[in-house]
Amino acid sequence: MSKEIFSQPENSDYKNGLNGLWEKDKQKSLLYNKKIICPVCNSSFNARAIKKSSYRIIKRDSDFFIRYSIINPYFYDVWVCDSCGYAAIKNDFEHLNDYDTDIIKEKISSKWHSKNYPEVYDIDLAIQRYKLSLLNYYTIDARASKKAMNFLKIAWMYRLKEDTKNEMNFLIQALDNFNDAYYNEDFPICGMDRFTTMYLIGELMRRTGKEEDSLIWFSQVLTSTMASSKIKNMVRDQKDLIKDSLNDKSLDGEQSQNISKENKTHGLFMKFHK
Repeated sequence: MSKEIFSQPENSDYKNGLNGLWEKDKQKSLLYNKKIICPVCNSSFNARAIKKSSYRIIKRDSDFFIRYSIINPYFYDVWVCDSCGYAAIKNDFEHLNDYDTDIIKEKISSKWHSKNYPEVYDIDLAIQRYKLSLLNYYTIDARASKKAMNFLKIAWMYRLKEDTKNEMNFLIQALDNFNDAYYNEDFPICGMDRFTTMYLIGELMRRTGKEEDSLIWFSQVLTSTMASSKIKNMVRDQKDLIKDSLNDKSLDGEQSQNISKENKTHGLFMKFHK
């Protein structure tokens, strides 16, 4: 695993206005502290949480990323114990066995330096915390599905930053781990049934340029009698995008071949008329 995966994001001048997020001092009124007991060191800490109905959904992307206004719940999705450095996506935070606890104490806590986190989180801090969670998952050799979702959420954060290069890098890692989880873990995976997982794998393939492979996964969903009509409709929409893309590439290829033939013909003509 490349060390660049865990590098800290560069401090950006990211404009929250793209998401319709309120200014930080206004967001503060939408947050509260939730007392959490760390399963590694038994210390108590306050996790920042969002009051119910404080955010608004703007739209949903085809890989299940939700775009929010007012305040972004993804920024608060990772809990971090500031005493020992244990971090995980909040739904996984308490699911830790004694063996993993000892590994975190040895590999993470022994090197941890306390952080002074602000009251309101921004996108760069969210990426930093997601990467810390991912580091913990790799340290304890967590299931591929947990790493996959963590990678995917980091990719989504880079999408918000309009950082296409990093988004693509993390989408590829998410795809690899979801593929691993599909073949080696029981369903549901990250709350998704088999066919929703198949759709997501196909969609991540489409987004990372593996369009032919994506069509194979999508076709398996469409031909299943057990897949829901909702997921089949989503598959049809993405298949149409792929077909349009492949047609465009085919036309571009034909145009390039025609130009090449014209150049060759012109070259021969010039050769015989010197």
